[in-house]
Amino acid sequence: MFSLFKLLTLLFTSDRLERILHQLSAAVISTIGGTHTQRKLIPYVLRDLIELEDRPQCLTEMAYEWCSVIYENHRSLWDWENLLLISLKIGFRHLDVRSPYIRAWLTHTEYHRELADVVFKSRKSEVIADLLHAWTTRDYSLQPAHTLLGICTGNLVSLQDLVPFSSRLRQLVIRSVELIGYKGFEGVGAEGFIKLLNHLQVTVTDMDQKDKWAKLLLDILQSSEGAQSLSHWFWELLVDIAPSWSGWLRCRLPVPYNPRITTFLVEAQEWDKLECWMGTVWMVWPPGGDGIIGEDLDHLMLLLFRQRPGTAQKLERWMERWSQECGEDIPKSFRRICKRAHRATQLDAP
Repeated sequence: MFSLFKLLTLLFTSDRLERILHQLSAAVISTIGGTHTQRKLIPYVLRDLIELEDRPQCLTEMAYEWCSVIYENHRSLWDWENLLLISLKIGFRHLDVRSPYIRAWLTHTEYHRELADVVFKSRKSEVIADLLHAWTTRDYSLQPAHTLLGICTGNLVSLQDLVPFSSRLRQLVIRSVELIGYKGFEGVGAEGFIKLLNHLQVTVTDMDQKDKWAKLLLDILQSSEGAQSLSHWFWELLVDIAPSWSGWLRCRLPVPYNPRITTFLVEAQEWDKLECWMGTVWMVWPPGGDGIIGEDLDHLMLLLFRQRPGTAQKLERWMERWSQECGEDIPKSFRRICKRAHRATQLDAP
């Protein structure tokens, strides 16, 4: 262990930091499998590394490898859970949470799967964020640890009842949801997943890929639980991001129009949500396309405009923005229906 302390001293005096860290990492891994006397010094070495302000990317790779080695040897390690959490902190606490990319290679092993139980059991916001950062980041392979992230769905859904969300944890949970997608949460039930989303209140600036969120929200709304329980926040978010993904979605990842959503909103008199839904419908499934032929939009729009007199102007603004961003003409049928509804509402006015 003397060599470890010697390297640790050199860490603050040598300009060959990365090479020294590689030597230190090899020594840490060797010591984890060493004698009991040697292992007792590991916590001190790791805690000193936490104080290192300028951490090169290679330290992230090393710390993540230590997690695997620590769990592999956990039966013979005292305080092994704490060693795992310290290693994650060394590797990921200092990274930029807004960037999903790191300049590193992360090797995911079978032992890394076991981190989920240890980390979520801690009920500590930043500790959980460390693990989610490891499993949602894209390294040089450009692929996050999707299979590992998928085992956390139950834990993610339960988070709002367990720990207060730091801004960092919130951002990484949002990224996790984006990567897993709606289908990945089917095993834990729609009710809990929607509750998590309502708690997060995702914004456009929180998203890495708007098209994935559009697909996720549309998938949620296909279920009766989604149409009933998803907060108005997300209906507004859906129509807000529609101009940037609607054309892509129609061409590459078609989602069928579901008339039951419209029926439910009308019967429940959810006029605010219906307003957003009509904006989404016109952008994603313009009348005349598959699945919407036969819909009595004249009657529906008139009904909505009577309940919400300002809806026409709002829809027109949404469609103007959609036309500019997508480079498509506003459907003539939309303008015709708006004019007809305008006239009808004027006649209804006292």
